[in-house]
Amino acid sequence: MAEKETHDLFCHTTNSMKDFAIWRQYTVNVVGGSSALLMFQMTVISLTSNLLENFLMPLGQPTCVSQILAGMIFGPTFLGQSKKLLDSMFPVRSLATLWTVASFGNLFYIFIIAVKADPAMMLKPGRAAMYIGSSMFFISLVLSVALSLLLKTVVTIEGNLNKSIVFIAASQSFTGFPVVSAFLYDLKIQNTEVGRLALTSAVFADLIDIIVAAISLTLGDFVSHPLLPVRAVLSNIALVIVVLFIIKPTVMWMVGPIKEMKLVGEKCIFITTAVTLLLAFVSEIVGQHYVLGPLIFGLVLPNGPPFGSSSVDFQSAIIVGIIVVFGIIVKMGAVMLPALHSQVPVRDALVLGMILNIKGIVEINVYNFWKDNKTLQDGDYALCIVSVILTNVVVAPLVKLLYNPSMQYNTLTRSTIQHSKPGSELRMLVCIHNRENVPTVINLLEISHATEQSPIAVIGLMLVKIEGRAAPILIANSQKGVPETESSSNISIFNALRSYEQNHRNSSTVQSFTSITHFETMHDDICSLAMNKRATIVIMPFHKKWAIDGSIESTNSSIQKMNRNVLKNAPCSVGILIDRGILKGSLSVLNSRLLFNVAVLFFGGPDDAESLAYAARMVRHECVKITVVNFLLFGNANSKERKRDSDLINEYRQSNIGNHKFMYFEEVVRDGVELGGCLTKMVGCFDLILVGKYHQKSPLFTGLEEWNECPELGVIGDMLASPDFECAASVLVIHQPRKRVSETEPLIHDAPDDNSVCISMERRNQRMS
Repeated sequence: MAEKETHDLFCHTTNSMKDFAIWRQYTVNVVGGSSALLMFQMTVISLTSNLLENFLMPLGQPTCVSQILAGMIFGPTFLGQSKKLLDSMFPVRSLATLWTVASFGNLFYIFIIAVKADPAMMLKPGRAAMYIGSSMFFISLVLSVALSLLLKTVVTIEGNLNKSIVFIAASQSFTGFPVVSAFLYDLKIQNTEVGRLALTSAVFADLIDIIVAAISLTLGDFVSHPLLPVRAVLSNIALVIVVLFIIKPTVMWMVGPIKEMKLVGEKCIFITTAVTLLLAFVSEIVGQHYVLGPLIFGLVLPNGPPFGSSSVDFQSAIIVGIIVVFGIIVKMGAVMLPALHSQVPVRDALVLGMILNIKGIVEINVYNFWKDNKTLQDGDYALCIVSVILTNVVVAPLVKLLYNPSMQYNTLTRSTIQHSKPGSELRMLVCIHNRENVPTVINLLEISHATEQSPIAVIGLMLVKIEGRAAPILIANSQKGVPETESSSNISIFNALRSYEQNHRNSSTVQSFTSITHFETMHDDICSLAMNKRATIVIMPFHKKWAIDGSIESTNSSIQKMNRNVLKNAPCSVGILIDRGILKGSLSVLNSRLLFNVAVLFFGGPDDAESLAYAARMVRHECVKITVVNFLLFGNANSKERKRDSDLINEYRQSNIGNHKFMYFEEVVRDGVELGGCLTKMVGCFDLILVGKYHQKSPLFTGLEEWNECPELGVIGDMLASPDFECAASVLVIHQPRKRVSETEPLIHDAPDDNSVCISMERRNQRMS
């Protein structure tokens, strides 16, 4: 029996060895060619990196950690321990090709990052960012280098670390803008105040990094060749002049005719690629790193659309660890002090210091350059890479734990129309995504009724998806117009808002802004602007666009997610505008002689109360007629909620006694079927329908909730927005932020107390049929 088991084990082992030999021979034969081998290597590394990213991202780790770990797995630390496996997957003959491709990838990566960067952020970073960026670089550099020199004096450092320790210490002052930008994007906080300050500070610090690195490379051979630095300086100046005054105008001439379409032709791509490669070659000739030329080239273009031996001794690890930890602490202090001086809250200053300690591709590029120049040996290089990973592993979860972007919008009071004081200014933040929505938005502003006694402050925000730039921006459009980089669509939106202001010079003011960012974080710009401008209500675009035949022309799920985030975080009321103006021709209220019919569908609750308060302001307009339809559940006459809603409606009715443009009806229904029938009959009579988002559970909505496709609209709003519901009226779904109201506080503040006549409850069958 034992002999049989031994024989089986021998056979199994032999077969396994044969299988491995066959696999190895297959690998050599199939991927033996340089191109096939390169594709095989890139595929394996990419798959490993993606698998690690999917595992680490939920743990709060940035993308660069998974990419570095993927490289370490195939290095000598892990799989590289097997010489046979290493020779099969990464033979020596393939390293030159792999290194060349990696260099080209690095070159074009730096170029793309430079193209997306905004040079204005470097030249005009703002006072706080300038203080933080310069303090962060110089204090970290001086103190870290001083510590390294002190360690060299008091500790006997063996090997090459004695020479490279100063360089490792100096690298702790580096802050890569691409790394910070990618980190903020991973955490979705690039649009917050801390995120914007971190970006601008990193850009300014990166500018200092580039200047210091260029000077150090230029003066590196001063001792052995005294005249070489002079020639290098002149060559660098000539390089910058050629890029600025010859290459840039040429590229701008090429891009100019196609800027509006955001498309680049094949000829333009070919020339840009060729110039990038040429500038990399020229940079090497003048004594600089090959990425300098592509970096400068990228900055002047218009923005818009394996390890070697890894043996590490314990002493080296301790010394490098001391340098890295000390550098992190010093950099945090160098960031927090000027930040606190610039009135940044302590918690935000702490988070800012952590963010600007993040490391990635920029630091790895520096370590690779020093390794190629023999400044770092393999062991020191491995320690530096490990320090990058450990720094990110610690910093990223801490930032996610300590910083919640939504907390900045939490205020003690929430702005609403219902609880505004009589005659107070209505502050409307109007968000516009495309110019097709402008007519309906302008009509909404018009019927909101701006007067000298109760003016309207309009804050127009143009929502633009970020393309061709790394840093998101929120800019104020001047009275002269929008920035030159904006498209004709945004220009027409700006002109429409300015025209509205001119028509209401004494009763309305307009401020215009443009948000250029990712839709995933655009709600941060909207909510922060609403808070800073003390907005009463935010008007958001719906994510579906109607065609002229009543069907859905296009759907944008990113806008839908943005609307949900705004509803969740906004410090004021929010209205989602379902624009069907194209179905009626988008007639202007100013130019029309007919009444603009507005319906308020009232079911009870704070959101419907906000809709009613908004309608009570609209009815003061001479061209607006309001019809309030109160839907009542059959047999629910004595409920507390119904009595409170009746008291609220009665106050508005009392305030509009004698106003024939304010109509009130009641509809008693039993279930969702009767409710749907009533809505179908009446919606064709109106130009705009106001309805609240949230309603308490009721038999009225039985069966309707199951078909809810857009939860951000609520049950009734979703029904009215459905293409299956024959409705040509635009719909405004309103959500009021929850606010504690005392029992003695009046339900509304708009109702005057000088009227005493009751309005008739007579039904107008001709309007309801």
